[in-house]
Amino acid sequence: MLVGVVFGGGAVVGVWAAQLADVGRLDALLASCAHLAGLAAGFGMLVLILLTARVPALEHGVGADVLARWHARGGRIVIGLVLAHAGFAWCAYMRNTGTEPIGSVGELLGYPALAAAIVGTGMLVVVGLVSARVVRPRVRHETWRGLHLMTYAGAAAGFVHQPAGPDLAGAPVTAWVWTLAHVQVAVLVLWYRVVVPARSALRHGIRVTSVVDEGPGVVSVTMRGRELDALKAESGQFFRWRFVTERLWRTALPFSLSAPVRDDTLRITVRVVGDHTRRIRRLRPGVRVVATGPFGAMTAHRRTRRKVLLIAGGVGITPMRALFETLPGGPGDLTLVYRARSADDLVLRDELDRIAGERAGTVHYLVGGSRGVGNPLTPANLRRLVPDIAEHDVYLCGSPGMAKATQRALRRAGVPGERVHAEIFAF
Repeated sequence: MLVGVVFGGGAVVGVWAAQLADVGRLDALLASCAHLAGLAAGFGMLVLILLTARVPALEHGVGADVLARWHARGGRIVIGLVLAHAGFAWCAYMRNTGTEPIGSVGELLGYPALAAAIVGTGMLVVVGLVSARVVRPRVRHETWRGLHLMTYAGAAAGFVHQPAGPDLAGAPVTAWVWTLAHVQVAVLVLWYRVVVPARSALRHGIRVTSVVDEGPGVVSVTMRGRELDALKAESGQFFRWRFVTERLWRTALPFSLSAPVRDDTLRITVRVVGDHTRRIRRLRPGVRVVATGPFGAMTAHRRTRRKVLLIAGGVGITPMRALFETLPGGPGDLTLVYRARSADDLVLRDELDRIAGERAGTVHYLVGGSRGVGNPLTPANLRRLVPDIAEHDVYLCGSPGMAKATQRALRRAGVPGERVHAEIFAF
């Protein structure tokens, strides 16, 4: 993926350099900067959309959390490039024509392609603002997702004026390749975000069979469908679930499997923390479910050692519970560390004890605050619980703060970073 981005970025610079003219005049220099920023922004937008197209090869190979962070960081860069392109182009136009700022805007809006690009820029800026770290926590998830969809409209509006630009208009082969790249990404988005989920829903016919309380504010939702083996879902992975009810059908919610797929049955375990999860708690048997996936790379394929340590925090136990049951291993090979604030927060405990007994695995339940003696986030305590921890692969799932602190502690305890497998959705 990174190699492709670097190669594509180099090609963009090459296209710009091939069209570079005399930049001895200020207006020519400004125009040249505008062209480079515009080409880079257009290519960057393609990459951003590809990262969220839900292409299985990327989701499984790179990891959904890594793709999400790349998308967030890249989005800031692309919006900066879009604004730089607009600013340089505006200044170049004023310098070349001698018009004033307000008058030049009126003239530029007279060109339909440029007007579309200006509207698209406005859309992208709005998306960037609501996605900023200081703003996003204050915006309802439904609102954020709805506004985020404007990215597609903004990208389409920007593309309208790109073929007419000096870097593409005079180079028909380059313009054809540029257009083909946009078409290919658009097809991938439509295929994996629309066609595949619809086809899967029709084929598998998944419906809710039960909703069970697992503890204070935690429920398990069991679903049943047809031919679920065809999904090829693995322990450690997640789906994006769309429950077809009046309040939930608009949003696809990401939840990990809390048990292996067996007998055409799927199960997730969810902590009730917001409007959507409260509605999940009120689901009734028979509700239709559209499940898109599986996604995630935290599977048995990442394993490199015979011994495995699973570390879970809170409801992060869900993928760890599935892995604890299915990871190959003999007596003593599997250890699970499960940390929670209180004993009531330890969900699925009976199942974990049963699995440990059947597989001769070890479970450590660590209850209390982060500064307590049972804190798993210190290297000394990790070595006490698992003396040969440096010989283990480690799978980790918990809150972003807990996961990052544990990763640091694991490195200090002697576990190489490449043997710590985690998906952290924070960016």
